[in-house]
Amino acid sequence: MTLTQIDLRGRDFVALADYTQEELYTLLKVAGSLKEKQKAGNPEQPLKGKTLGMIFEKSSTRTRVSFEVGMYQLGGQALFLSKNDIQIGRGETIEDTAQVLSRYVDGIMIRTYAHRTVIDLARAATVPVINGLSDLNHPCQALADYMTVLEKKGRLEGLKIAYIGDGNNMAHSLMMGGAKFGMNVAIATPEGYEVDADVAKQSQEFAEQHGASITLTHDPKEAAADADVIYTDVWASMGFEEEQQQREKAFQSFQVNEELAKYAKNDYLFMHCLPAHRGEEVSAGVIDGENSIIFDQAENRLHAQKAIMALTMSS
Repeated sequence: MTLTQIDLRGRDFVALADYTQEELYTLLKVAGSLKEKQKAGNPEQPLKGKTLGMIFEKSSTRTRVSFEVGMYQLGGQALFLSKNDIQIGRGETIEDTAQVLSRYVDGIMIRTYAHRTVIDLARAATVPVINGLSDLNHPCQALADYMTVLEKKGRLEGLKIAYIGDGNNMAHSLMMGGAKFGMNVAIATPEGYEVDADVAKQSQEFAEQHGASITLTHDPKEAAADADVIYTDVWASMGFEEEQQQREKAFQSFQVNEELAKYAKNDYLFMHCLPAHRGEEVSAGVIDGENSIIFDQAENRLHAQKAIMALTMSS
């Protein structure tokens, strides 16, 4: 490929924190180029003859389809591996699984619970490992999100993104990525549901390096004030379903609705990683309104992930 001068071959994609601003912008540039060429009917296929192994301990619509289609469009193929399909579900260590799969495939994507699983897999594997989601980070989603904001706003630096809701993996990756891109990030969470303190500290350091800011608050209105982007996620992520009723009470005043949106800029963008629960974390009027770009960001999962695979898995 002749898309970039930056060499990311063989690199893992575990967290946005691992990549410099220049490298992240390179990924966005390549994602945009691959998207443009695909839609023009002139696709780039740098991964002909290559295979991606996809380990799913957590199910997903967007992650499976986008990675599988993405590998096909890049000229390669993808293998879906649920925990019931491989020995990891019967007690084989993640290190053994990593070494065996590295003998067969050219890259591994994993969607799992514990972030430690992703780290251990990446350390033991001899091929690039891509974090399709862990309880700590969701870097592929965040990269696609910032690709979408860049398309809509023409820039990232200096914009304000407000995340309203649970201090989860989505909040972490948005915070890291926003800081790296020089964006002002405001996170509003209920008490007891704050973001991870270490991730917040690391993101704050990134923000200072790039002339941006991180604001952590328990006030959704403060976070949404003058925002260019408002983002939310479900109140009970996968694995926390038993806390649904408890969380509904704690998050009651954190719904993104028309009243809260008034605090943002008139041309704000509404974003959600999906699946969404209308009437809970977001009102139907907002998510289905003219400021919503949820399906554009869902589409860009495909293109952003193609860039990650193309740059890390190419020969």
